[in-house]
Amino acid sequence: METENLTTLNEFILMGITDRPELQAPLFGLFLLIYVILVVGNLGMVILTKVDARLQTPMYFFVRHLAFTDLGCSTTVGPKMLVNFVVDRNAIPYYSCATQLAFFIVFIISEHFILSAMSYDRYVAICHPLLYPVIMSQKVCWVLVAIPYLYSTFVSLLISIKIFNLSFCGYGVIRHFYCDIFPLLSLLCSNTHEVELIILISAGFNLISSLLIVLVSYLFILEAILRMNSAEGRHKAFSTCGSHLTVVTVFYGTLIFMYVQPESSHSFDTDKVASIFYTLIIPMLNSLIYSLRNKDVNCAIQRMWKKLCNFFS
Repeated sequence: METENLTTLNEFILMGITDRPELQAPLFGLFLLIYVILVVGNLGMVILTKVDARLQTPMYFFVRHLAFTDLGCSTTVGPKMLVNFVVDRNAIPYYSCATQLAFFIVFIISEHFILSAMSYDRYVAICHPLLYPVIMSQKVCWVLVAIPYLYSTFVSLLISIKIFNLSFCGYGVIRHFYCDIFPLLSLLCSNTHEVELIILISAGFNLISSLLIVLVSYLFILEAILRMNSAEGRHKAFSTCGSHLTVVTVFYGTLIFMYVQPESSHSFDTDKVASIFYTLIIPMLNSLIYSLRNKDVNCAIQRMWKKLCNFFS
């Protein structure tokens, strides 16, 4: 009878962010505002860096793909989370849960390596400025984003298929606001050793390798900046890295907090807080950082606004 129940599971129940009714409406309003800002910001960044002639550089090529992965990650989770604030039964179909997990893994892994590609781009721009157009050619830029997309898709399919080919226990209640890896693993009745090993190796490789590229790139950048004689040159070099360095610090800081904490202090509540950060808060901040702190983007927005005004006048 237990086996029959396991095979007929066709949906999961998401516990959501909070079970306190008085917080549902305020949190819905807050997260709706955050989601609207990040969609407008990241979608605007994708469009702006695609159509503005002065933003057709390797740096903004990577910014566009960072905005795309942020938008994808947030949209995979955000709309369903918002719906769950206003419905009585927070259910998600079995295959929708698998799809949500798969897309989330694709976008979050891709973001790791796009951030590291951006740090390599800044390293070449500052340490080898004369060779920059040659080294960071259009072909190289596409390779640096295509490999992360292909790799993340492979890992995503491997993990998702492994998890959803195993048997789930009980009523399928997920102690989270979306279908994430750890809450799903806690529901499995089958032996999870193999899938846990795959996740551990993948997560360790993704975090260490991408972070190592970032750290090594910035060590070379720092060395090059310290060798500069001009204070103006040092300031300009720092300013070109400021936005990326801020984004990297927030992103990796959140991931390290979530995945490198001691097992004794690991809980689903802290997972929820960290997940809110890297699925909603960080994507919103990234678009604001690259728009409000960036002179080129601000000028591009003004040019776009003038064109729209002239078109409709």
